[in-house]
Amino acid sequence: MMTEHNDDQHESKPAFGHWLVTQKDRGDLVGQLAVGAIADRRFPRNGDPEAVRKHLSAMQAEGDMFAAVDDAESDWLSA
Repeated sequence: MMTEHNDDQHESKPAFGHWLVTQKDRGDLVGQLAVGAIADRRFPRNGDPEAVRKHLSAMQAEGDMFAAVDDAESDWLSA
């Protein structure tokens, strides 16, 4: 029963990747990252922040995008 409760809590917050793509209209680096994520068919939409960092690393993204993930993660966690 406890597992079901935890699953319910987990479902109340969208996956980080899904949340990130909704940030496309922001005028900062997080918005730029979101626009890139939308254009990237292999972007881990169901992934957590670490999955996004691994994907960016594999894609040899610029350092600014890793900073954007850090900012986005803070916003996502506080949402």
